[in-house]
Amino acid sequence: MNIAQVDLNLLKTFEALHDESSASRAALRLGVTQSAISAGLRRLRELYGDPLFIRTGRGLAPTLRANQLKPVISEALDRCRQSLAMINPDNQHYEGRSVVLGLSDDFEIAYGRRLMDAMAQRLPKLRVIFRQTHSQIVADALLDRNLDLAITAGGFAERRLSRQVLGEGNYRCLVDPPSLAPDQQRIDLEEFVLREHVLVSSGGFIGITDEGLAALGLSRQVCASTSHFAALPYLLKGSSAVATIPGHAAQAIAQMTGLRVLPCPLALPRYPVELGWRTQAQLDPLLLKVREAVVACFTSPPPSTC
Repeated sequence: MNIAQVDLNLLKTFEALHDESSASRAALRLGVTQSAISAGLRRLRELYGDPLFIRTGRGLAPTLRANQLKPVISEALDRCRQSLAMINPDNQHYEGRSVVLGLSDDFEIAYGRRLMDAMAQRLPKLRVIFRQTHSQIVADALLDRNLDLAITAGGFAERRLSRQVLGEGNYRCLVDPPSLAPDQQRIDLEEFVLREHVLVSSGGFIGITDEGLAALGLSRQVCASTSHFAALPYLLKGSSAVATIPGHAAQAIAQMTGLRVLPCPLALPRYPVELGWRTQAQLDPLLLKVREAVVACFTSPPPSTC
């Protein structure tokens, strides 16, 4: 197929359909009619000799070929957007544009509002899309273009990725105050082991706390596990259980819910907090400004806004 015979606007249709999984939402995103999207999809199917998107009960699901095409097409469109941004790098018109920032919900709870404020200040009308990720899967998500940037505790060792250290994290305990003695400001290791624990883990069985206790010949009783930090207030309230979680999330959750943050009586290792992105995209003016906003949020004091 000769590219001179291809309407390159079809690539925007493909990207919108893949991102939105819906012809109606893709039409809204591109500011066209749904019939125009349907016509574009017919032409895309002819062009690539594949159905590309299959209708299911939950919308349009991409085929294997569509998933293979997505990173290639998105990269081509990103290069076009980058070339246009280079014409006027100081342009403040970001309406209709979006950036996908990967992070786990502990970072979203602690920094999400500050990130929104920082981006609104630096990139007015840009939409930030928070998407869940973690260090075990973040490299693939970035390279597959499911994310533009990501904040995790490592995971950016792949040679096609760049990273910047934002800081260092530690662990704190979160408890419901009625389970403490009056004026109690900490729990010792003995009490820590005797209490039941709520574990936050994608696997649901073993956490860093179990590893630290095992090194001392100790163990704990986990009464419940969850994959979401946001569930902790509902699981801890009214109980004597304790959750050991990253300090930034513990502080943010306690501030909003009245739970109490205590020092962890177990010596647990600190961990790096890093920002990662595709090296190939590091000169994109839009992403440069987003990176500046992220760095500002992590290096400035933690008031309500950046």
